[in-house]
Amino acid sequence: MDRQFKRITNYFFHSVLLLVFCIPAWSAGVIESHGFSLFGSLKYPESYTHLQHVNPQPPQGGELKLMGFGTFDTLNPYTLKGTSPYNSPGLYIYGFGELTDSLLGGSGTHQNPGDEKQSAYGLIASHMRYPENITWVDFILRDEARFQDGHPITAEDVVFSWQTLIKEGHPRFRDQLRGIQSVVARGPKLVHVEFNHPNARSDVLRFGEMPVLPKHYWEGKDFSKTTLEAPVISGPYKVEQVDAGKSLKLVRDTNYWGNNLPLNKGRYNFSAIRIDFYRDQTVAFEAFKKGEFDIFVDYTAKNWVTGYDFPAVSEGRVIKQEIPHQLPSGTQGFFFNTRRELFRDARVRQALALMFDFEWSNAQLFHNAYRRNKSYFPNSDFSAEGLPSGEELSLLSQFRAQLPPELFTTPLTFPLTSGDGQLRPQIRQALALLKDAGWTLQNTTLINNDSQQPFEFEILLQQKGLERVIQPFIQNLKRIGIQADIRLIDTAQYKTRLDNFDFDMTTFVLSQGLSPGHELFDYFHSRSARTPGSQNYAGIQHPVIDSLVELATNVSSVEQQVTTLKALDRVLLWNHYIVPNWHLNYYRVARWNRFGTPLQQPPYTLGVENWWMLPDKELRDH
Repeated sequence: MDRQFKRITNYFFHSVLLLVFCIPAWSAGVIESHGFSLFGSLKYPESYTHLQHVNPQPPQGGELKLMGFGTFDTLNPYTLKGTSPYNSPGLYIYGFGELTDSLLGGSGTHQNPGDEKQSAYGLIASHMRYPENITWVDFILRDEARFQDGHPITAEDVVFSWQTLIKEGHPRFRDQLRGIQSVVARGPKLVHVEFNHPNARSDVLRFGEMPVLPKHYWEGKDFSKTTLEAPVISGPYKVEQVDAGKSLKLVRDTNYWGNNLPLNKGRYNFSAIRIDFYRDQTVAFEAFKKGEFDIFVDYTAKNWVTGYDFPAVSEGRVIKQEIPHQLPSGTQGFFFNTRRELFRDARVRQALALMFDFEWSNAQLFHNAYRRNKSYFPNSDFSAEGLPSGEELSLLSQFRAQLPPELFTTPLTFPLTSGDGQLRPQIRQALALLKDAGWTLQNTTLINNDSQQPFEFEILLQQKGLERVIQPFIQNLKRIGIQADIRLIDTAQYKTRLDNFDFDMTTFVLSQGLSPGHELFDYFHSRSARTPGSQNYAGIQHPVIDSLVELATNVSSVEQQVTTLKALDRVLLWNHYIVPNWHLNYYRVARWNRFGTPLQQPPYTLGVENWWMLPDKELRDH
């Protein structure tokens, strides 16, 4: 009764605050909700008790052992300096990447249920209110929300987080939160957010997924510095042990304030999580075979086909699975750095892309496992095809003077080879493009007509295993007189050079969500081209792309989103900023047979955070 009375009292108090501070907005009609969906309705009603893809009463306990790639030198994942373990390649897939809670859970990488495209539910915030035109939003914080040191999470912490992240955090936060005009604490548990523009649907989600930091902990500290001190956080796990650059142990916070929330029910079941970091995938796989960690997500087609002939697999102690998903694949490719004079001409970039023989590589290196990327948004509804038509054509026609005429007259096509290594048509086309761009093949060397310098560049890598993929591409480039060399460096150097755009070409995967939004600024917009730490690795600065990115983050329907992103995809493809690579529509997962898993697999995430450790008897009988 006391708890119920306190909840009613608090609800009344917050309602009075809203009436006092937001009276003008009531005339527009105010919506109250336990969550927010970018488009359409929420899947789960306010009365939901748990997510669909979980076992609501799993056994809890045991230690999950994971692999991280590379190394780390800081435990603060929110700044540009240093390499955080949670930002290491591939670690996000396990669902334990970000340790502190946000106002809403579900639309970002943190607390993602994996069964809705762009929806989020109350986490630190129990409810939210906003007018129909979404010019502002109020978040009502839960009374029980606590940091792990026992401090209540207050509206002042939210304001502090916003101010700190946009001023001292990683530059991506300034982009993601650019649509926020002001954030004000209107009481201990009420946060009022004003937006720069009406109908700021994506801004609601971006602010809602912002990590909430403890003001009392960070005040007086240099937030931008690297640190191996375990920070005060609010999530289900806390850092227990750190071996700098080598390993990290997390333990479940048994006093975690959010244990019984419907969003968390049946999740985060392991008592401890140990992450060991490896600098080489081959070494890591050998460690997995010995049982030194539990799950191996295999990114190498050859290894997936030929590498699992060992006793634990044949005896059923290791399970090998191809788990389908409906996730858009990332933008994977060889990225040209157009800040370099060598790659500023789109004809040059197109010529080099012609020399990547995907069909040969797929057959000879990948056991025909992959599909060629023909889009910046593969495996999604946002891929441009053929000629623009309908609403997409109307949209692009506004920019006709700034786009190549061929975009409107020539269907999108991609090089298709016979797969036998013969590239005569591609070589002829590439040399013609290079000739138009001011290059001449003299004997066996491509020479610039003006500078008389040979065409030479470097491909920056951090994974040795990629050399076998890159070398055939390099050999094909030699056939048109281009000298390319591989530079293999460690993780820390690689991050520093990418942060400062100090490379000619590199390989990367830009993760793409179910509903691409503000991250597009970081990937493709002119304002990020010179921002250290941005992921605009290609150095894209194009007025039409800028306009389309801005439109894509302000759409009001799925139909508008599809039209705008298809147009963006088409303009990106016609500018040849990358050599598109390949993708899968399933996970390749090997795991030691010691886990229980829910009966249903979520379509948009691997869902390891929903697994549990099997008791010894079940493990023996499984």
